[in-house]
Amino acid sequence: MFVIASFENSIYIELAISALEQQGISKEMILAAPLDKRKELRGLFDTIHKSDGFSLFDGPAILGTCLMLLGAIYGYVLEWGPILWGIIGAVSGLLLGFLIKMLLLKKNKRGNGRITSEVVLMVRCEDHKWDQVEKILWDHFALGLTKI
Repeated sequence: MFVIASFENSIYIELAISALEQQGISKEMILAAPLDKRKELRGLFDTIHKSDGFSLFDGPAILGTCLMLLGAIYGYVLEWGPILWGIIGAVSGLLLGFLIKMLLLKKNKRGNGRITSEVVLMVRCEDHKWDQVEKILWDHFALGLTKI
């Protein structure tokens, strides 16, 4: 049976490996493989075929709709009328929302700090040792665990 776990790159993976070795699993049955992190930043625009969870137009669309509605409502008492003030509100809301979203994305570095899984640990063991291996890996802060 294979046990596969993912860990953050920390001292806990070393402690987990030494605890597994103390339980009688030899070094030849343990494989730790570090993962490479993404070097390029995520794209700003989503396509119809892929999305990475960062939508650039949800906030501007909401803000543009709100300011368009306010412009149309107060346009009845202003000089240029509700249609023109609605268009002005929509355009200014879209631009303001887009600017706010870009500032938030630059501040968060487009999500690179959230990716935490950096090391994959594979352990080959017998079926009767599954409970021990599972307990050791969970006790040493594994992010995820599966058996094959």
